[in-house]
Amino acid sequence: MVRREKAVYDTLNMLNFDVTKKCLVGEGWCPIFAKAQIQEALQRATFDSSSQVGIIFHVMDAVESPPTYFRTNHFTNAYQEIVDAYGVARYQEANPAVYSVVTFPFLFAVMFGDWGHGICLLLGALVLIAREGRLSTQKLGSFMEMLFGGRYVLLLMSLFSIYCGLIYNEFFSVPFHIFGGSAYKCRDVTCSDAKSAGLIKFRDPYPFGVDPSWRGSRSELPFLNSLKMKMSILLGVAQMNLGIVLSYFNARFFRSSLDIRYQFVPQMIFLNSLFGYLSLLIIIKWCTGSQADLYHVMIYMFLSPTDDLGENELFWGQRPLQIVLLLLALVAVPWMLFPKPFILKKLHSERFQGRTYGLLGSSEFDLDVEPDSARDHHEEFNFSEVFVHQMIHSIEFVLGAVSNTASYLRLWALSLAHSELSTVFYEKVLLLAWGYDNIIIRLIGLAVFAFATAFILLMMETLSAFLHALRLHWVEFQNKFYHGDGYKFKPFSFALITDDDD
Repeated sequence: MVRREKAVYDTLNMLNFDVTKKCLVGEGWCPIFAKAQIQEALQRATFDSSSQVGIIFHVMDAVESPPTYFRTNHFTNAYQEIVDAYGVARYQEANPAVYSVVTFPFLFAVMFGDWGHGICLLLGALVLIAREGRLSTQKLGSFMEMLFGGRYVLLLMSLFSIYCGLIYNEFFSVPFHIFGGSAYKCRDVTCSDAKSAGLIKFRDPYPFGVDPSWRGSRSELPFLNSLKMKMSILLGVAQMNLGIVLSYFNARFFRSSLDIRYQFVPQMIFLNSLFGYLSLLIIIKWCTGSQADLYHVMIYMFLSPTDDLGENELFWGQRPLQIVLLLLALVAVPWMLFPKPFILKKLHSERFQGRTYGLLGSSEFDLDVEPDSARDHHEEFNFSEVFVHQMIHSIEFVLGAVSNTASYLRLWALSLAHSELSTVFYEKVLLLAWGYDNIIIRLIGLAVFAFATAFILLMMETLSAFLHALRLHWVEFQNKFYHGDGYKFKPFSFALITDDDD
């Protein structure tokens, strides 16, 4: 009760007396949809307190930018918190949390793809959701509170992990013939070592995911490495393109045609003329079964674009297309860098041409205004500062296009690490212990395997993949369009006064 009283007085101290000293005047933010509710509440308060002075509620113009408020529910709140941890959205800019609801758990699952481990995570998430009512009223420890807060994130992460695990065909690293028989068989009847040599393809490809015959074969690692590495680049380029497209919608919403013409267009051209083209080559190579070396194609596209491609030619007209794309990428860099600062300077000089007068003070309010207020002066245009800022932004994008694409290779690296760790624990612990005809050794092996699975694969690997997915969203995705320099709307509420607050 004392805490509530203190909170009420703290809020009352923010209000001012009006000229007659009969009532209080306050300015504050409120969501537009809540205006009617606020008027009702104020009228009810006037009636309940038998106040002699009526309530006057009217909308006023503000110089400063409004706070940001997103309506969330139990499901979306955790994703909004993930984005807000990076930075609260600027007022009315696109909210990355909308896309993160799907992309975040999916990128996690690409690194954590194993449907056995996915089922374990799913059971944990379902337990937390089933006990939601009871746990929300209890005082939880920091770790449990974090798990409970992200229960719906965990739910989607586990469902996507099961999906990716079925594609990788891994159940605690063991492959299963779930969707039919393998497309490969032994070359002859006497072939005993079928896993490592002598396999031939005799029927249509395995209908869904990776063929179980690759597991344990001599070419397992080269095949899976190639598949996962190329898949990581495709996913990365797709997500970075989504980020740049969202920057277009931001610019269109704020009616900034300069940003569309001199940032969005050259950025799309630069990214897709290099890495969009690489993605196209990957898809063509998959579809045609070509043996072309894509490293060679991309390196010599820069070093000697006019040379003959030879056996690395994937389609007709590839060499002239590469020259055109290279020229487009080279043109896109000065296009990003030079026009915008000069156009801004021209627009500013036109707007303030011939203005040598200041602003007149029109009321008492203007006398009390802070010296650095926006009402006090119009900002001088500093061309060198704007140009340096644009140069930094352009260089960051050009270098970032390379480093961010490479950064998505963590999807391949972590997926490989997870798969190999699972295989080591299964083969070197469980199968080794099961090879002994002794119940105690078998039980010890099973206990070690269960402990390793629970603590290393389900806890440490989950945390590792979560943090890497977080980095991909904060750095590689959000820096394309998200400013994140706003501040949260924090209304007064008794429900938000926690035990820790003064």
